[in-house]
Amino acid sequence: MAATPVWSVDPRTGKEREHVADEATPEEVDHAVRRAHAARGALADRTKRAALLRTAADLLDEAGEHVIEAADAETALGPARLTGELARTSAQFRAFAEVVDDGWFLDVRIDHADPKRTPPWPDLRRYKLPLGVVAVYAASNFPLAFSVPGGDTASALAAGCPVVVKGHPDHPATSELCASVIRRAAAQVGLPEDVLILVHGFDAGVALVKHPLVAAAGFTGSVRGGRALFDAAAARPEPIPFHGELGSLNPVVVTEAAAAERADEIGAGLAGSMSSGVGQFCTKPGFVLAPAGEAGDRLLTALTAAVSETEHGVMLDHRMRDAFIAGIEKRAALDDVTAPVTPGAGSEHTVSAGFLTVPAARLTGPGDHDLLLEECFGPVTVVARYTSVDEVFAVLSRLPGNLTATLHLSEGEGDGSVPGAGGLLEALTPLAGRVLVNGWPTGVAVADAQQHGGPYPATTSTSTSVGATAIERWLRPVTYQSTPPALLPPELRDDNPLGLPRRVDGAREK
Repeated sequence: MAATPVWSVDPRTGKEREHVADEATPEEVDHAVRRAHAARGALADRTKRAALLRTAADLLDEAGEHVIEAADAETALGPARLTGELARTSAQFRAFAEVVDDGWFLDVRIDHADPKRTPPWPDLRRYKLPLGVVAVYAASNFPLAFSVPGGDTASALAAGCPVVVKGHPDHPATSELCASVIRRAAAQVGLPEDVLILVHGFDAGVALVKHPLVAAAGFTGSVRGGRALFDAAAARPEPIPFHGELGSLNPVVVTEAAAAERADEIGAGLAGSMSSGVGQFCTKPGFVLAPAGEAGDRLLTALTAAVSETEHGVMLDHRMRDAFIAGIEKRAALDDVTAPVTPGAGSEHTVSAGFLTVPAARLTGPGDHDLLLEECFGPVTVVARYTSVDEVFAVLSRLPGNLTATLHLSEGEGDGSVPGAGGLLEALTPLAGRVLVNGWPTGVAVADAQQHGGPYPATTSTSTSVGATAIERWLRPVTYQSTPPALLPPELRDDNPLGLPRRVDGAREK
């Protein structure tokens, strides 16, 4: 059978740029996983792991001009956006190097034997071990930060897990370049290059999640694709953890008092957030509950003005462009839906930003308008106009899980002098992993306290894919009971030869 070529395509023209690679055959996927599996032992050295992460960050920065050029040619995201994304990507690697250095991720806990307890306690010593080979499925909308050199890869390597990445077809040349950089970093610090391997092809992705030596998977993409892989991971003879980020509406609630106080500011902020990156951020605010009446009208006037000034943009590929246009047409055809600024086709290769409005009463019960409660990937948001707080609660009760939920309050509501904000915040909290007040969800800080994940279908697990605790996805705890000291791993010995932070007999050891 002839090899299936993988082409780099220019989204600005739809034309093929170069033949980058060939799709991996089942035999090649098997070989890749087995090579990665063989590299596990080398990653046991935490010092080398930290060095790998820092070296990869340095080499990515050094190759920045070429990486940005390749990514822009394949995604049309622009040098400015990609320069920022590259900085974020290398920062993630350095942040996980610090996580490896400080050792808290191992969660070492020691409880010495205590015969006086009822029943008596044996000697118990617990820490976390890497799961094994991790399959990473690259995202389309972040060719760096959520792709081959993204947070899934960085956190898995930090945990001590080799990685096999299934590259995204929208940026294969960028993927090959970044994979070569990470493999070169591994060689420079004395690790096998096969701690990271890249494969291409839809069938390769399916074979990857089913491979018996793959121990876990991380995915960022569509609900349909992610759910298919999630189901395959669960249907294996030995099911594996599948950490998938699938889709998110990212609802926003604007109180009447907030709209009255700063309608212009909120309208302009919403326009910038929903159209940023041509509306292709996973945290795009795709649904807004705004008041009917004069204050809400002023907000929509500001939103209309700001969105009308947004330039046409190129989406990541023409398939996504076509899906966006079709999705807009279906939504705009619903009863009582209006388009103050009509989103859709800009030119042959571009799209234009816009927004739709609908009475919130249309969404308080099941019906055709439920389509408005589904994510539409691209530069559009839906503004539902409510006439009472009861309508707000009724609509919120029908929303799916999300990555984020946002509440815009007036100054009085924010400082507690005006009641009601607490109930709205309480209603939003079950819907999302990150709840914002008086901000916009686009932009995800790589911080210890970050949570980038939420109730299904936002993600398939309760974990985060951004921030220090993302490493926990690739670890499993194990406890040694009544084990002779000479046989204990160094991490669990009383003399603490590795100098790890830990809890001993319930107290944090200094």
